Amino acid sequence: MNLLITRHDKIGDFVVTLPLFKAIKEHYPNTKLTALVSKVNFEFAKSIDFIDDVILFDKNNLKATLEQIKSKKFDASISAYIDTSLGKLLFLSGIKTRVAPATKFAQVFFNKKVKQRRSKVEKTEYAYNLDLGLKLFPNLKLDFQKPLLNISKNNIIETFKKEHNISNLKKIVAFHVGFGGSSDGNLTLIDYIKLAKKASEFKNIQVVFTFGPDDIKLKDEIKHKVDFDAIFYESKTSIIDFCKLLAGFELFISTSTGPMHLAGLVNIKTISFFGDSAFASSRRWATVSDEKNQNNFMLSSFYPKEKYIEIENKLKEILEESICQ
Repeated sequence: MNLLITRHDKIGDFVVTLPLFKAIKEHYPNTKLTALVSKVNFEFAKSIDFIDDVILFDKNNLKATLEQIKSKKFDASISAYIDTSLGKLLFLSGIKTRVAPATKFAQVFFNKKVKQRRSKVEKTEYAYNLDLGLKLFPNLKLDFQKPLLNISKNNIIETFKKEHNISNLKKIVAFHVGFGGSSDGNLTLIDYIKLAKKASEFKNIQVVFTFGPDDIKLKDEIKHKVDFDAIFYESKTSIIDFCKLLAGFELFISTSTGPMHLAGLVNIKTISFFGDSAFASSRRWATVSDEKNQNNFMLSSFYPKEKYIEIENKLKEILEESICQ
């Protein structure tokens, strides 16, 4: 089968669709898998070995995207997320079998629909995505090998350690503060720093704060507040190279955004913060990693002091166990 799988939104949303790609490729290896993705995920998708081809969903030139889709002569498509623009595109492309969740007005453009009430949060987002595959492959096994992104020893982490004078004996605990604790589902900036300081007190642990392109002001603010040994790393590399860096970390601590999902993709230990509503919780947005590596906490905007203590105790438990290994 020549199959198109679409997920044209953000990094984390694309990552939780990858189990669908992986399961189909593992159980039906002769299927040619093409991904239709947004610009932010285009080069990333091209670097994944169980994706055979990639098409850019160019929202500024949908005509060109349509011509590309037509030229590939797909037998079928599966769409994990739909909107009207995508629906029209696939309808006009001439793909005969178009699978999608039976949600939103855009479902009228699809002829194979799967009833899903994702708002009930009966399973994770990636499990809902896997279920879509059953419409084309009724015997599809809904499992996949982990880590999804199997990164062997690479020189990116070695180069990182050399550049920052980190001993090979040290294990890296990374903090990605994200939007600074200004909304539900994240620690406050003060508590992030407090937690990082606690990690820095452990022997052979190196604390690293990571920042994306939009976090420069936050980086400067944190640097002025930190009074312990820490490295401040601004990621300017590709998504796949950031994944290779993450693969060399012992623990990644963040709110539930794209970087958390990338950490889950390489199956490292995580401490992750989610909103305390069912829709925003880890029940829906857990990473694709082994459950034993996930340490998920639901936080409200004004979480109690006891919740922070619970998180700190989990951090200490993980690091004590890590040091003994």
